[in-house]
Amino acid sequence: MQGKIVKGIAGFYYVHVVESGVYECKAKGIFRKEKKKPLVGDNVELEILDKREMEGNIIKILPRKNELIRPAAANVDQALVVFAAAQPSPHFNLLDRFLVMMEQKEIPVILCFNKEDIVTEEEIERINAVYAGCGCQVLFTSALEERNIGQVKEFLKGKTTVIAGPSGVGKSSLINLLQPEANMETGSISRKIARGRHTTRHSELFSVDEDSYIMDTPGFSSLYVNDFEKEELKYFFPEFDIYEGTCKFITCDHIHEPGCSVKAAVEEGKIHTTRYENYVEMYEELKNKRRY
Repeated sequence: MQGKIVKGIAGFYYVHVVESGVYECKAKGIFRKEKKKPLVGDNVELEILDKREMEGNIIKILPRKNELIRPAAANVDQALVVFAAAQPSPHFNLLDRFLVMMEQKEIPVILCFNKEDIVTEEEIERINAVYAGCGCQVLFTSALEERNIGQVKEFLKGKTTVIAGPSGVGKSSLINLLQPEANMETGSISRKIARGRHTTRHSELFSVDEDSYIMDTPGFSSLYVNDFEKEELKYFFPEFDIYEGTCKFITCDHIHEPGCSVKAAVEEGKIHTTRYENYVEMYEELKNKRRY
């Protein structure tokens, strides 16, 4: 029998099987030996241990399209990254780290700034200017006033979307609007978890409609970009792409080199200084990372 992991907590995995419901499963020991951990979003094969109690074992993880470490997820089509437009003010450095991580994994991003109702038009233009060239779709929403929620729903259709963002940005309110109760197939999970066994913060996959899922993930407060080399970082900033090969030096990293087209574009206002400064900070981090 095959299904999709919709939740994983404390060694238990909740596997949604179409037309059967949700099975509470443990993962076979073989995965530990292979150092492969099941992730929310994984498509798996399971053996049924108790049909009435809906319990089973995961015996095989089917090939993944992609995987993320933080947030931990597999088979993601796109990411909806939620920050507040204000209260709290958007932390652009943290946001850019997330965008680099998604760019590295080749996962498209929809950038959503919530709490549009409490910012001025000038502030919206200022935020828009920072991300105009980043290769993402940028949306402004108000979960409180239900503004532009229909637009977000359109982007989710037919996709598995990971929703991520720091705490306090209105992510939960947004998810509640995106996930009408009628389409949720989480009742059987809720009943199982109500036994009081698990209270850990976790990623969770919800059905929005029959072919659309959203994955809620715990809030993140810091991200370290360190699983690639400093020379690769420039390829994860889409604004730099059109200048590739036009610098004085072919190996230009757009930091201290003379005749750099990217630095010239920053000075001319074609690349936003905030994005460039965050690039330099991440580059220095990668340059100084400890090697083992």
